[in-house]
Amino acid sequence: MIFINPKTDFAFKKIFGSQQSKDILISFLNGILYGSRPIIEDLEILNPYLAPKIRGLKDTYLDVKAKITGNKTVIVEMQVLNLEGFEKRILYNAAKSYSTQLESGEDYTLLNPVIGLTITDFEMFAGLDKIISRFLLKEKDYLIDYPIYDIELVFVELPKFNKDIWELETLTDKWLYFLKCAKQLDRVPEEMREVPEIQKAFEVANRASLSREELDNLEAREIYIQDQKNVVIKAIRQGFEKGREQGLQQGLQQGLQQGLQQGLQQGLQQGLQQGRLEFVMRLLTLRLGNISPEHVEKITQLFVWQLEDLGEALLDFQEISDLVSWLERHSENAHD
Repeated sequence: MIFINPKTDFAFKKIFGSQQSKDILISFLNGILYGSRPIIEDLEILNPYLAPKIRGLKDTYLDVKAKITGNKTVIVEMQVLNLEGFEKRILYNAAKSYSTQLESGEDYTLLNPVIGLTITDFEMFAGLDKIISRFLLKEKDYLIDYPIYDIELVFVELPKFNKDIWELETLTDKWLYFLKCAKQLDRVPEEMREVPEIQKAFEVANRASLSREELDNLEAREIYIQDQKNVVIKAIRQGFEKGREQGLQQGLQQGLQQGLQQGLQQGLQQGLQQGRLEFVMRLLTLRLGNISPEHVEKITQLFVWQLEDLGEALLDFQEISDLVSWLERHSENAHD
């Protein structure tokens, strides 16, 4: 069997967002939001299109939206690419889902809680070891909770989940494994068949069950994701070239000021190195979050050609450990 990748938005909606997938979504949300406890017994899958009630507000399209136990609304997004502005979009969508509940003149007490669940195929919080993290409003200095918990942001960072199939214990583990590994499997593991909803999710994800139109849509989304990655690669190369030009100009000025041939050569090399180093560090920070001083020190010791290699390699990095492994492999070629 060949399974579609549940990390693409089309496949995610197909598996979790259709009316026929209600039992799958209940099991999934209990596993992710409630630590495998059966808190949600029933839910209503809603239209994921958020039409603005105020003129001028942006339209919003979510992957999955549902009303669950406690009259809470859950909005779910699966994000493969770490795009600029993504963090702000999460806040915007949660706030919009909360504010558009009321019609004009209705009382604020009618507002119900909103949970924004975001699943990422990259690390967002390098300083946190937790796979699932939750954010609520708190007082800045004393960390006292805001009186109500009406807006909660929940993040699932798939790269931090590294369990093998025989290590899966909880419903949470099994759903995380499904999201991360289904595309690489050619059969449903015995350990996963124990959960009927996960078995059904695999059946929905079976490529053979898709229509020609669905396969075309899936292929279009996969091509789009690859195109976006290629855009980033092109931007990296252009950034390197710009850094090279700026570095050469800076180095030329330094060399001329020193008035010596040796100073000119040294200035050119230092300027080129600095331009590419700054560009790579910006990309790494965008991809992985804050980089520790120890790793920054190792990166600054790389040759110019190694910085170029790192710039392209980082597109496949999912977590800090990928950077660490790359630096270890290239450390013997680094200069003093």
